[in-house]
Amino acid sequence: MSIPEWTTGDPSPRAATGAARGGTALDELQDPAARRHAGRVLALSSLGVFVVFLDTTIVNVAFETIGRSFHTTTGHLSWVLNIYSLVFAAALIPAGRLADRYGRKRVFLIGMTGFGLMSALCGLAPSATVLIIARGLQGAFAALAIPTSLALILPEFSPARRPAAIGTWGTMAAAAAAVGPTLGALLIEYVSWRWIFLVNVPICALVLVVGVRLLRDTREQGARGIPDPLGAVLIAVIPAALSLGIVEGPSWGWSSPRVVAAFFGAVVLLPVFVWRTRTAARPVMDLALFKVHQFRLVNVASLVFGLAFFGVLLSNFVFLQTVWHYTVLIAALACLPNPVMTMVTARPATRLAHKYGHQVVFLTGAVLFALAQGALALAVSTHAHVATLWLPAMVVTGISLGINLPTLSVASTKPLPPAQFAVGSAINQSFRQLGAVLGVSLFTAIVGAPGAGTALNAFHDVYWLFGALGLLSGLIIYLPQLRHTTNPTQTA
Repeated sequence: MSIPEWTTGDPSPRAATGAARGGTALDELQDPAARRHAGRVLALSSLGVFVVFLDTTIVNVAFETIGRSFHTTTGHLSWVLNIYSLVFAAALIPAGRLADRYGRKRVFLIGMTGFGLMSALCGLAPSATVLIIARGLQGAFAALAIPTSLALILPEFSPARRPAAIGTWGTMAAAAAAVGPTLGALLIEYVSWRWIFLVNVPICALVLVVGVRLLRDTREQGARGIPDPLGAVLIAVIPAALSLGIVEGPSWGWSSPRVVAAFFGAVVLLPVFVWRTRTAARPVMDLALFKVHQFRLVNVASLVFGLAFFGVLLSNFVFLQTVWHYTVLIAALACLPNPVMTMVTARPATRLAHKYGHQVVFLTGAVLFALAQGALALAVSTHAHVATLWLPAMVVTGISLGINLPTLSVASTKPLPPAQFAVGSAINQSFRQLGAVLGVSLFTAIVGAPGAGTALNAFHDVYWLFGALGLLSGLIIYLPQLRHTTNPTQTA
């Protein structure tokens, strides 16, 4: 998806005035009214981003409750989380290409409409199978909304102000992902787990009502065709096969034909995807972007940190309910410092990344994340040490998330030309969602259905693993930059 040029025939007074003066839309931003309009577009698009990314984590806290409601296994239930992330990741980039051709406003509003309707279906689902299907469709419509929301924002801001706008957009995504479990716990405690989905409906309705009047439809004049459907399918099938092998390995047996076939399929299909992407007339992903050194590193780090981040969010709530036997509400209150510190830290972190460089800022966040999980792995026990262990760990984890999530969003677009901002962001979000699939799958494989005698040791392993992966994500970005700095003759 490219940044749109203003379409011809735009009836808005703002566009007409700009044309009459011979100016551009960016010139118009000197006008206070135009600045207010840009702020409203940013607020509305960010609200759409918030509700979509809320659903990447709000379901985590309902994991145990939904399982009891439908009397289903942990492995089966994990697909309520994974199918959303898989479809979301696979459809993000094709959705951006569709918006290029058919109009960003139109695709954004279709996405928000479908997301609201599928949220209602999730909330009314009579079985786990229906819920899983509805979650997959919900992920598809979410993918229509995310890249278009960014493409609607960017033309409203001058190049100098775009990093701040992208930072706000990324901050809303980070805040939604962090606050999701706490909000979900409150809804479960006082209403029903079904309201973790139904709460999306009025928010989507508000975005639609305001968006119809506020947003301006733009498209890429030369856009033709749709992205390669086979490539889009492969993006979903490869991590799905890997996830299936990880989730079902403990119950089916790691050497069982089905598990071996799942892992083998993921390995074999990966080069097929690369070949298809290189040869398709309209590839689903532009591999040329990965020739950009920073873009390549940021996306690998996004996948690894997404794995650790989503794995820890799920681990925290399941641990509190199974080992310390907290109610859903008490578990939410125990985790509340996490989203609070994420929201407090996110905006300053984008300014620090702009000033000192994203590498050192992200590494700082990764180290903090690893320290918090390491403390839990070393000291957490069956006795609830809330004030001395748990709450400090939640504060430090929240700070690390506030630093790292928006920093990744900004860093993913920084090395790209403006015309590739939106597609670069879509690829980055895809990598993060694929990380979420793997994080949930690893948690399920390690913890499974925790029993009284094995649960604590399993959670120790989980915290060690995710802490190490969080640290690894920081090193992925920082160490190549350090080598490049110490050896200026080395090329990227």
